[in-house]
Amino acid sequence: MDMQAITEALRAKVGDDSGLGAVLKFDCGDDGVAVIDAKATPNTVSNEDREADCTVAITRENLAALVSGELNPMNGFMMGKFKVSGDMSVAMKLSRVV
Repeated sequence: MDMQAITEALRAKVGDDSGLGAVLKFDCGDDGVAVIDAKATPNTVSNEDREADCTVAITRENLAALVSGELNPMNGFMMGKFKVSGDMSVAMKLSRVV
Protein backbone atom coordinates (compact mmCIF):
# COMPACT_ATOMS: atom_id res chain seq x y z
CA MET A 1 0.00 0.00 0.00
CA ASP A 2 1.51 3.35 -1.00
CA MET A 3 1.19 6.56 1.04
CA GLN A 4 -1.72 7.83 -1.05
CA ALA A 5 -3.70 4.63 -0.40
CA ILE A 6 -2.82 4.79 3.31
CA THR A 7 -3.96 8.43 3.44
CA GLU A 8 -7.27 7.58 1.76
CA ALA A 9 -7.82 4.65 4.16
CA LEU A 10 -7.07 6.90 7.16
CA ARG A 11 -9.45 9.56 5.80
CA ALA A 12 -12.23 6.99 5.57
CA LYS A 13 -11.57 5.72 9.12
CA VAL A 14 -11.25 9.18 10.70
CA GLY A 15 -14.49 10.57 9.25
CA ASP A 16 -15.72 13.97 10.38
CA ASP A 17 -14.97 13.54 14.08
CA SER A 18 -12.46 10.94 15.30
CA GLY A 19 -12.58 12.10 18.92
CA LEU A 20 -8.81 12.59 19.02
CA GLY A 21 -8.97 16.34 19.60
CA ALA A 22 -5.34 16.73 18.54
CA VAL A 23 -2.95 16.62 15.59
CA LEU A 24 -1.41 13.18 15.07
CA LYS A 25 1.41 12.59 12.60
CA PHE A 26 2.55 9.24 11.22
CA ASP A 27 6.15 9.78 10.11
CA CYS A 28 7.31 7.14 7.65
CA GLY A 29 10.71 8.75 7.02
CA ASP A 30 11.61 8.92 3.31
CA ASP A 31 8.20 7.44 2.37
CA GLY A 32 6.41 10.56 3.68
CA VAL A 33 3.93 11.49 6.38
CA ALA A 34 0.22 11.20 7.06
CA VAL A 35 -1.21 13.86 9.36
CA ILE A 36 -4.60 13.68 11.05
CA ASP A 37 -5.82 17.09 12.19
CA ALA A 38 -8.58 16.36 14.66
CA LYS A 39 -8.57 19.78 16.32
CA ALA A 40 -11.15 21.10 13.85
CA THR A 41 -14.40 19.54 12.72
CA PRO A 42 -14.51 18.05 10.20
CA ASN A 43 -11.21 16.27 10.81
CA THR A 44 -8.73 16.30 7.94
CA VAL A 45 -6.05 13.88 6.77
CA SER A 46 -3.19 15.07 4.58
CA ASN A 47 0.38 14.32 3.57
CA GLU A 48 1.57 17.81 4.50
CA ASP A 49 4.42 17.67 7.03
CA ARG A 50 3.64 19.96 9.97
CA GLU A 51 3.88 20.26 13.74
CA ALA A 52 1.86 17.69 15.65
CA ASP A 53 0.82 17.05 19.24
CA CYS A 54 1.92 13.44 18.85
CA THR A 55 4.23 11.84 16.29
CA VAL A 56 4.35 8.13 15.51
CA ALA A 57 7.60 7.08 13.81
CA ILE A 58 6.66 4.00 11.78
CA THR A 59 7.58 2.28 8.53
CA ARG A 60 5.14 2.55 5.64
CA GLU A 61 4.66 -1.23 5.74
CA ASN A 62 3.77 -1.20 9.45
CA LEU A 63 1.45 1.79 8.96
CA ALA A 64 -0.32 -0.09 6.17
CA ALA A 65 -0.70 -3.08 8.52
CA LEU A 66 -2.01 -0.77 11.27
CA VAL A 67 -4.58 0.84 8.96
CA SER A 68 -5.71 -2.49 7.50
CA GLY A 69 -6.20 -4.00 10.96
CA GLU A 70 -3.39 -6.55 10.62
CA LEU A 71 -1.40 -4.80 13.38
CA ASN A 72 -3.01 -3.99 16.73
CA PRO A 73 -1.87 -0.54 17.97
CA MET A 74 -1.02 -1.75 21.49
CA ASN A 75 0.79 -4.86 20.29
CA GLY A 76 2.67 -2.85 17.67
CA PHE A 77 3.89 -0.42 20.32
CA MET A 78 4.89 -3.17 22.75
CA MET A 79 6.74 -5.05 19.97
CA GLY A 80 8.67 -1.91 18.98
CA LYS A 81 7.04 -1.66 15.53
CA PHE A 82 6.74 2.10 16.05
CA LYS A 83 7.91 4.82 18.42
CA VAL A 84 5.77 7.57 19.89
CA SER A 85 6.92 11.08 20.77
CA GLY A 86 4.94 13.99 22.12
CA ASP A 87 1.60 13.70 23.89
CA MET A 88 1.23 10.04 24.84
CA SER A 89 -2.47 10.50 25.66
CA VAL A 90 -3.10 11.13 21.94
CA ALA A 91 -1.32 7.88 21.08
CA MET A 92 -3.51 6.05 23.60
CA LYS A 93 -6.55 7.13 21.55
CA LEU A 94 -5.01 5.63 18.40
CA SER A 95 -7.31 2.63 18.48
CA ARG A 96 -10.26 4.98 17.81
CA VAL A 97 -8.76 5.81 14.43
CA VAL A 98 -7.10 2.64 13.12
